[in-house]
Amino acid sequence: MARRITIDPLTRLEGEGKIVILLDEAGEVERAFFQSTDMRGFEKFCEGRPAEDLPLLTAKVCGVCPTAHHIASSKALDDLFKVEPPPAARKIRELMLNAFIFEDHLLHFYFLGGGDTLLGLQAPAEKRNIFGVLERLGPALGEKVIRVRQEVRGLVGRIGGSPLFPVTGLPGGLAKPLTNADRQEAIRVAGLALDLGRESLDLFQCRVLEDEKVREWFFDPAYQQTTYYLGLADADQRVNFYEGRLRVVDPAGKEFTSFAPPEYPQHLEERVEPWTYSRFPYLKQVGWSGWRDGPESGIYRVGPLGRLNAAAGMATPEAQREYQRLFDTLGGKPVHQTLAYHWARLIEAVYAAERLVELAADPELTDVHVRNLPVEEPREGIGICEAPRGTLIHHYRTDSRGLVRQMNLVVATQNNMAALCLAVDQAARAFIHGGRVSEGLLNRIETVYRAFDPCLGCSTH
Repeated sequence: MARRITIDPLTRLEGEGKIVILLDEAGEVERAFFQSTDMRGFEKFCEGRPAEDLPLLTAKVCGVCPTAHHIASSKALDDLFKVEPPPAARKIRELMLNAFIFEDHLLHFYFLGGGDTLLGLQAPAEKRNIFGVLERLGPALGEKVIRVRQEVRGLVGRIGGSPLFPVTGLPGGLAKPLTNADRQEAIRVAGLALDLGRESLDLFQCRVLEDEKVREWFFDPAYQQTTYYLGLADADQRVNFYEGRLRVVDPAGKEFTSFAPPEYPQHLEERVEPWTYSRFPYLKQVGWSGWRDGPESGIYRVGPLGRLNAAAGMATPEAQREYQRLFDTLGGKPVHQTLAYHWARLIEAVYAAERLVELAADPELTDVHVRNLPVEEPREGIGICEAPRGTLIHHYRTDSRGLVRQMNLVVATQNNMAALCLAVDQAARAFIHGGRVSEGLLNRIETVYRAFDPCLGCSTH
């Protein structure tokens, strides 16, 4: 090794990480590493705690995805105690999850990924942030984004008892029902969300897809990985954030397998590497074949693009039209362009807003029966939902008193981590030659991880 390039700290993501690029004597890339550098230990220090505490404790894993962890944990408790929540509780949980995913997707588009997608890679470094985005888009849109996200986050707080860390999830349902005033507020906020979701997709169309310089960057082969894809899908194989079966498609877009959430240990395996605190799940049936993509590699992707590739469609009309437009524009399914995550994220934001409208209009949402009490002795429970960044798995084993004996979290970014590391390595090899580097060139490498919207706080162990 002749030279080491380090990008530290990484920017516009949650958690702590760095990229290390190793060059040979000729200045060509030997290997690039995306490293999670902080160790959290949630799985270990939750041992010995009552399982009922976990929806509150695991929400603290991350200040970005607390609602998704709260939902997945509550579902794991349902399975642990073998109790089915009433219909109203399931709908309220789904309402809260869709509200959260909507506002989180908009957070990434405008605040985290906006410096890349809305300003382009050639923008000065000091402009590639939310202030540069607001300067270009204007204060009116900036104020609207902040206000609507605040309204949607307020709805999450109204449902879950806290706008940041929900507290209402219990085995078998929820701690409190929704009132009619709550439902009317949900109807109002859902309308605001859908309006901003539509406007954001229009903005993506004119600022990204119709800009030749940005399109050239968007379709660059350096940002393409040919992988499997995984996501929750309903009975009609459409995207669903709250429940369904896990559907996997192969790199050609054909269904590879489909399984119920409790069966995930039969299909996913986790690999450990000595240079990072993140683990690397892969498909057991394919196996681990090293840092490469293609049908012989068990590496898969989750998250917005993963879900759209894995599903047969969207369950709401406007999102379905945009889903079809994405695949028509990019050459059919599956789409392997990593930067298409940005487009898929906005399609999901519209889906989440449409689903909010549907759920808020349902009068059953205010049924006061929101919990069935558990009666079975706990042993093992698995809960799965979709987080903004991808499939989130909570797996608990307890003793007969419900005290946690073993806990495994397979979080969204962890599911993506092998593909993310591969993408960073491929981008480094594509852009660095002869040892020549610049700030702009390194940003071309950084932009690939931001497309995944990684959360390194969640994904470390």
